[in-house]
Amino acid sequence: MGWPVVHFEIIGSDPAKLRGYYGELFGWAFSTGDAITEKVSQQGMYGFVDGSTTGEGDGINGGVGGGPGHQPAVLFYVGVPDVEAALRKAESLGGKRLMGPEPDSGGDFAVGQFVDPEGNVVGVAGPSAKSSGR
Repeated sequence: MGWPVVHFEIIGSDPAKLRGYYGELFGWAFSTGDAITEKVSQQGMYGFVDGSTTGEGDGINGGVGGGPGHQPAVLFYVGVPDVEAALRKAESLGGKRLMGPEPDSGGDFAVGQFVDPEGNVVGVAGPSAKSSGR
């Protein structure tokens, strides 16, 4: 069985405007806080979307964030058992690591991003190497 998509992100230079847009368009409600790393969004500018509001009770969790200097992007994160191992495998198959694992200071949860051989950016999320005993 494959690994599931567990999170999506919509990033731009004006996260408040994007949250207003997607809230009005899709009826999403946001709780604003900090992303796991400033490489994803400026602190205090990341709007979390609970998956129960993105579908019929079982949608995907997401976030809308960014800030000045962040390029527009839409991406999804796949839940993996080991972020570092997933990034290494992506690289071995012809992808290129962009970020991660972040945060690099430890903790129980980490994210990473890579570019696939066609140039698509994809995220991975899961236990950090330190929390999984590696």
